[in-house]
Amino acid sequence: MRPLPVNFREASLLDQAHWKDWRWQAQHAVTDLDGLERALQLTQVERLGATRAMAAGLPISVTPYYLSLCDPGDRDCPIRMQCIPQADEAIVVKGDLADPLGEEAHEVAPHLIQRYPDRVLLIATDRCGVYCRFCTRSRIVGDGGGTRSMGALEPAFEWLATHREVHDVILSGGDPCMMSTERITRLLSRLREIEHVDYVRLATRAPVTLPQRITDELCRALRRSHPCIWVMTHFNHPKELTTEAQEACGRLTDAGLPVMNQSVLLRGINDDADTLERLFRGLVRARVRPYYLLQMDPVRGTGHLRTPLQRGVELMKALQGRVSGIALPKLIVDTPGGLGKVPVGPNYVVSHDEGVTVLETFRGDLVQYHDPPEP
Repeated sequence: MRPLPVNFREASLLDQAHWKDWRWQAQHAVTDLDGLERALQLTQVERLGATRAMAAGLPISVTPYYLSLCDPGDRDCPIRMQCIPQADEAIVVKGDLADPLGEEAHEVAPHLIQRYPDRVLLIATDRCGVYCRFCTRSRIVGDGGGTRSMGALEPAFEWLATHREVHDVILSGGDPCMMSTERITRLLSRLREIEHVDYVRLATRAPVTLPQRITDELCRALRRSHPCIWVMTHFNHPKELTTEAQEACGRLTDAGLPVMNQSVLLRGINDDADTLERLFRGLVRARVRPYYLLQMDPVRGTGHLRTPLQRGVELMKALQGRVSGIALPKLIVDTPGGLGKVPVGPNYVVSHDEGVTVLETFRGDLVQYHDPPEP
């Protein structure tokens, strides 16, 4: 019998206590080629990608739980494609950027980014349970800085205290849920001291990649630490909606914490209407609101995972009327350079003339809408 990691699901039966412990999961994340080789039948393209990632690219980290979702013999597995490096990560195409959202240019204090008048993003850590190969912050995640100390974040808090136009703080990273509950509580309590911060968004992929982290203790701490917290998570494929993941989302919602999902449109992973329909319906069943379907950011070395913008528009048209409005997210382009998000989608206005607008329904019917007369 081969040693861990190999078949994590079978191994977990031997020690359920370890498998359910999020710290054990984090400590046993696979971070090198040997670990991947023991768990998966790697292709040469994946070996080259992993070798490059360890030398100079985005680091490798995959929790045992998330790695257990990978099909060991299928290179096109939608989980595997998200977390296993490819040789194509070395290819830079036109439009690629190291910092696609211009976060460095919009940093107003250390670790604090402001791209909109009323909200800021606070980078609390550079660590994640899984380093997604399409990460928009691949330039900084896993760079060795780890969790930012409260002292290092104090200039950000001081800046916030003097800018009363800011009402919304997005706590991000890395993944803030990789920090201890005590550290998360201290951060949220410090933000609560700033009167004009009305709500905090906790941006985490833990329900997807490390659902063991979403403990009752964490949920209680989140609820106590700030009067208004929204959890923003990141499911990309229905295969990620495991029993463990759904239970994690249930713990959050049962604690009164609203959960929203931002999916990224990924080539060969979720860029077809049937997959997205199953994902969005599954999220709603788990009491998670599909919020955004994001056109993938043009991160350097990710051209092999990006779709043409028109593909997203086509998919939204295919889903309109086929999926309930509560299960249909907005298709969003986060414009390069940090200039803001732009919603895009099909155009259902066929013509407009003299107060009469012709609309096309999802069935293809043309319907006239008459404006009221001017007063």
